[in-house]
Amino acid sequence: AWATGHPLTVQLGPGLLGGIYDGLLRPLDEAATFLPPRSLTRPATGRHHFSPDTQPGAELEPGDILGHVTGNGDLSHLVAVPTDVGGRVDGIAAPGWYESSHTIATIDGIDVSLTSEWPIRQPRPYRGRNRERVPFRTGQRVLDVLAPIACGSSATVIGGFGEGKTMLLEHLAKWGDADVIIYVGCGERGNELTDLIEELTQLTDPRTGRRLMERTIILANTSNMPVMAREASIHTAVTVAEFYRDMGHHAVIIADSTSRWAEAQRELASRTGAIPAEEGYPADLPASLAAFYQRAGRVTTLGGRDGTVTIVTSVSPPGGDVTEPVSAHTQRFVQAVWSLDRDLAYARHYPAISWLTSFSRDTDAIAHWQAAHQDPTWATRRSRLHVLLAEADRLQGIADLVGLSALPAEERLTLLTSRLIREALLQQSALSDNDASCAPGKQVALAEAVLTVHDTAMRLSHSGVPASVIEEFDYGPLLRAKDATGPDDASGVSRIASELANSMKTMSS
Repeated sequence: AWATGHPLTVQLGPGLLGGIYDGLLRPLDEAATFLPPRSLTRPATGRHHFSPDTQPGAELEPGDILGHVTGNGDLSHLVAVPTDVGGRVDGIAAPGWYESSHTIATIDGIDVSLTSEWPIRQPRPYRGRNRERVPFRTGQRVLDVLAPIACGSSATVIGGFGEGKTMLLEHLAKWGDADVIIYVGCGERGNELTDLIEELTQLTDPRTGRRLMERTIILANTSNMPVMAREASIHTAVTVAEFYRDMGHHAVIIADSTSRWAEAQRELASRTGAIPAEEGYPADLPASLAAFYQRAGRVTTLGGRDGTVTIVTSVSPPGGDVTEPVSAHTQRFVQAVWSLDRDLAYARHYPAISWLTSFSRDTDAIAHWQAAHQDPTWATRRSRLHVLLAEADRLQGIADLVGLSALPAEERLTLLTSRLIREALLQQSALSDNDASCAPGKQVALAEAVLTVHDTAMRLSHSGVPASVIEEFDYGPLLRAKDATGPDDASGVSRIASELANSMKTMSS
């Protein structure tokens, strides 16, 4: 072993997108032997086309733009003034192809290249935090409607083996509202991570129609890789995300799973002789989790651009025990908890998100944004759906004891509406081109359709129509609306709901 003389750092620059790296941001093929070179930060290689956006003599501050690199697909790669450099531009390179380590500008006597180094445990500086909460669109109705998060927020998926965590995270990677995707496979089994990488490399980007990997960075740390690299991978991921955030992009980190990251911390703590706390985890585990999730946020960068880092992780509690330390502490620090339900997963209800145990602390802020910008009735609609689902859950236990026919008509119709909410709104098929992702307009239309059917059924019941007649009505058009209409066909859903409501009114005659 030898000392590097500085904290663990990684090299940041053009050419990262589309690559597969280990926890130290070394290309996976070069890191296959797990024998680090003299410098843990791999020397930058490759040629890139640089175009200057400033002139000699200009006065620049940290974060100001020197130029841009082309060849990264539709995503612009901006070359900014380093955070510790500023002053007069003595010289800048002409447009052309340059090596990553080549000097492309000289500022106040300091050479600046296309790449820079940054300590992974030190947050990159910014001008200030932007407090406006803009929804982070996931394309999954159960999340966007009932437990949404904001851009620059944090969320965790908690669930046991076989409940659909990895599949849900893949959907968030493909359909999430982000410019750059950093996927961290932390402590996964090698065959699972290999299958995941193959799937990601074959996915088509819904934004551009090209490969999704063009704007994705994969940090692969299988369970047989060094435990220290696994512990560092989370910090590496958020450092890379902040690097693209400073360009004005919206980056999302998808980490699967932080439970194995915490296990790596526990193993390192035992080797260094640290005093163990709960279940052998180090006493500073809560502080480590808090420091990681606090690096999420929507900020105004040093150069005045708007950028975000959104963090979505998964937690795999042993035996499904959500009171174990990693799950308990994670729920304290994230803004949203998306809890998976084993019964829903075994019933083939996907995404198997429990609407009763999941929650989001961003709900109020997003409701304010929706009221001001897009959908004034968003909060009221969400509240009605939650109340109906919670009431139906209470009534289901009573119905199992005394029978459905013993319940009053209003309560029977509440159970009917709950089933329609689950099957027509919350359930989604990953294999359907029309239903794999859902645009905001269609989400609103489906929710309004279910509530319209509920209100119509209640009016019919109050007018004397028996509950059994209403229950036996054919609600198939509503259940098929999500598949029969396009991903953003809100008008088609509204038309189906209107026709269904008119057909229901004939029951009163």
